[in-house]
Amino acid sequence: MSEPLSILAAARDAPDAPGLRVGERVYRYAELAALTADRIAALRRETGAGRAFPVVGHNTLDVVVTLYALLELRVPALLVHPRLTAAERAALDAVAARAGPLPPDAAAILFTSGTTGEPRGAVLARSAFVASAAASAANLGWEDDDCWLLCMPVARVGGLSILTRCLAARRCVALAPAFDAAAFPDWVDAQRITLASVVPTMLTRVLDRHPGWTAPPHLRAILVGGAAAAPKLFRRAADRQLPIVVTYGCTETCSQVVATPYAARNAPSDFGAGVPLPGIDLRVTDGHVEVRGPVLMAGYWNEPPLAPGAWFDTGDLGALDPRGCLHVHARRADLIVTGGENVYPAEVERTLEALPGIAAAGVFGVPDEVWGQTVAAVLVAAAVPPSDAALHAYLTRQLAPHKRPRHVCYIDRLPQTPAGKLDRLALPTATQSLRPLAGDEELLR
Repeated sequence: MSEPLSILAAARDAPDAPGLRVGERVYRYAELAALTADRIAALRRETGAGRAFPVVGHNTLDVVVTLYALLELRVPALLVHPRLTAAERAALDAVAARAGPLPPDAAAILFTSGTTGEPRGAVLARSAFVASAAASAANLGWEDDDCWLLCMPVARVGGLSILTRCLAARRCVALAPAFDAAAFPDWVDAQRITLASVVPTMLTRVLDRHPGWTAPPHLRAILVGGAAAAPKLFRRAADRQLPIVVTYGCTETCSQVVATPYAARNAPSDFGAGVPLPGIDLRVTDGHVEVRGPVLMAGYWNEPPLAPGAWFDTGDLGALDPRGCLHVHARRADLIVTGGENVYPAEVERTLEALPGIAAAGVFGVPDEVWGQTVAAVLVAAAVPPSDAALHAYLTRQLAPHKRPRHVCYIDRLPQTPAGKLDRLALPTATQSLRPLAGDEELLR
C-alpha cells in the first residue's frame, strides 16, 4: 500500500471504497480526495512551514476534510477540544505563541495538563499514528465491510486515531456529530457498524436507555477505554451478548497500548485492561506503568524530546500478572477521569484560587457509577466566600463543563504533607462534608 495517511493515495488505491458516512450520505475515497484537494488549495495560503494549524475538533465533514488536507500537506494539526471556554482557548494560544519548532514528522498536537495545571502539547508523529494503526489491526484485523463508528470528539486521541486507522486501512468511518445514547443502536443497525469506540460512561448510558438491546451479528467489537470500568458493567454487556474489547492507553501513546485479545471479546474481564499490542513494550516499575515503542509521542511541545528507545512513565499505577495482562489499579494521583475526559486538579485549583473569596482549593475525584469519577473541591474561604451562584457563574466562564466541580465544601485549612505541600491523598477524607454545587445541572446531562 502507498502512503498510509494520504487521502489522495487512498483514492488511488480504493477510489470506489466508502471512506466516510455522514448521516445517510456516503463519501467514497475518490470524493473525499476531491474535497480535500479543494481544501489544500485554500490551506496553502494559511499555513506555514514548521507551524501547527489550529483545528477546533467538531465532528463534522468540514473538520475531517481539513484534517485530511493537513496530513497531505504535512502540516501538524493543533487540536482544540470544542467544549473549551474562551479562557481555556486563550491559555492554549499563549502556549502556542511561545512554542518552538516542531519535528518534521509531527502530525498532531493534543493538549494535556501537567501537575502545575499548565497546558502541555503532546506532539504525535505520523509514524506514531501509523504504528498505532498497525498495532490495532494486529489485534482486531480488518473485514472488507468494516465501518467504525466515531462518536467521541475527534479532538481527543481516541477519536482522531479512529480516523487515522481507517484511512491507513482504506476502510470506512461513520461520523456522528456527538454521542447520543438514544440513537446508538439505530446508528449500529442503519449504518452497519462493525466497530465502535466508547468510554464506560457511554456504554452505561446505552445499556440504561435500551434494556432490551443486544448486539446484531455484524457488530464485531465495541472498544471500551479512556477510563476505568466496573466489573458490573462488563457483566451487563455480557448479558447482552456485546463483544467488548477493553483498551488502555493515553494521549502520549497515541491511544491504546494494551487491549483484550480479539478472540476473547466475549469474556474481556479475564484479561484485566488487556495485553500489550504487537510492537509495544510495557513494564511496571515501582508500581508505575511504563511504555516504550513507536507509538510514543515525540515529546511535549517546547520541551526536550523523548530520547530514542526511552521508556515513558504514564504515572498510572498497575501490575502485570503471570500471563502478561495489565491490571490498572489507579490513574495517576493528579488525574481525574470523568466520563472519559481527563481533568487535572491543579488546573481547576488554580482557577478557583483566582476567584476573590477563595483563599485555597484542593480538587479530587469522587467515585461515581455512571461517570467513573466526578470532580469535587475542598475550599478555604478568604473573608467572605462567594455564593454558589457566583461560583457557578465564574466556573462556567472559566472551565469546560467536565472540569467544573459538582460538589464542594469549605474547611479551615487544606491538609498538607510534612514538606508543606498539598496532601492530595488526604483530600478524600472531606467526602462526607461535600454538598452539591447549585447550578451544576448542565454537568449532569
